[in-house]
Amino acid sequence: MTKPASAGIFYGWWIVGAAFLNLFCAVGIIYYGFPVFYPAFVTSLGFTRAEVTQGFLLGFLVIGLPFGLLAGVLIDRIGTRWVILSGVGLVGLPLIGMGFMNHFWQYQLLCIFEVIGYTLAGPIANQVLVAHWFHTQRGRAMGYAYLGLGLGGAVSPPTMNWLLHHFGWRHALEMVGATILLVLFPTGFWVTHSKPADLGLYPDGALVPVPREVHTAADLSTLGAMKVAFKDKNFWLLVAGSALVIGALNAVIQHFIFFLISRGYTSASASRYLSMLLIASLGGRVVVGYIADRFKRKNTMAGFYFLLGAAIPLLYLAHQPLIAATFALLFGFSMGADYMLIPLVTAECFGVASLGKILALVIMGYSIGQWIGPWVAGRIFDAHHSYDPAWKVMSIAALLGSVAIYSISKKPVVIAE
Repeated sequence: MTKPASAGIFYGWWIVGAAFLNLFCAVGIIYYGFPVFYPAFVTSLGFTRAEVTQGFLLGFLVIGLPFGLLAGVLIDRIGTRWVILSGVGLVGLPLIGMGFMNHFWQYQLLCIFEVIGYTLAGPIANQVLVAHWFHTQRGRAMGYAYLGLGLGGAVSPPTMNWLLHHFGWRHALEMVGATILLVLFPTGFWVTHSKPADLGLYPDGALVPVPREVHTAADLSTLGAMKVAFKDKNFWLLVAGSALVIGALNAVIQHFIFFLISRGYTSASASRYLSMLLIASLGGRVVVGYIADRFKRKNTMAGFYFLLGAAIPLLYLAHQPLIAATFALLFGFSMGADYMLIPLVTAECFGVASLGKILALVIMGYSIGQWIGPWVAGRIFDAHHSYDPAWKVMSIAALLGSVAIYSISKKPVVIAE
């Protein structure tokens, strides 16, 4: 169904709103709210701390990587709208299914389906969606869209904790899954459009075609995109840097409630500190979006990543509430660059003609670090009964990742009229 352009506001901002909701539900709630249920899985089902994070790790390693590449191919071929819609069901339904699980193999299987949904309806598709609708204001638009991820993360820990304590973890998961389906399906059908051309528009609401960013003369095949990326040093620096930083970031997020409880905090207060951290990330996302439109995006990304790694040692003093709050604010603010700058730097290096395929390759790479980090932290705790060695490893990893991103050599984007 074709919709007329609004006379008052560029329709791309409605697209940003749709991406906001997608990231709020499919990423913010799943990525940041789901760890609230980990203690219940440990006490009710007997899972270990490594096992509760292993579910998503194996899902990404076995299914997420090939589906990430498939998502990139489908985005460039059929558009982001249908890719997102196909993933929505696989985000909501597995959560409903988890309300009935009793064994680890069931949890593992449902996590695999959850990973597929996250891959199709999460960062890859929404990053490409916003990149197609905006050119000169891409950093700002991406920042507003990623407020959904931060806001979803900010409200989900206390909300999940409230649902868990009032309805039990099983019913809470069922309610969250059903809510996601009821919100994202209508948004995908009635609001989302893959490209401005679908509505007879141009990026940024321009009245004439804008210069088109390209790295090659035409859209690349999957094999062609892989060849271009694998031969480029910037691709490997981007993958390594983002994998190290996001692995460290996710290790902190996935174990933060466990960690604070081990330091004497209640589960409710631990959830509040996690919410504080994620609320601080909202400010970081707005600020980093404006900075990215004015300065070198890879330097902005490296700076925020360095700040994130430098904040982790504060966790050694987190038994003091003031230090815990300081860490939450500093780490949360630096998280503003966690995912949103990756597509911007990728577009600078490779253009947008095959952005879906190349971005999928980047995300496939950093997804390994994204879930190995929490698993490693869990294994370290299980071996030492302390998170202190894990935080040292994660801080060093994040700082090395910052150096890798700073080492990217920005190439001038070829402009085709």
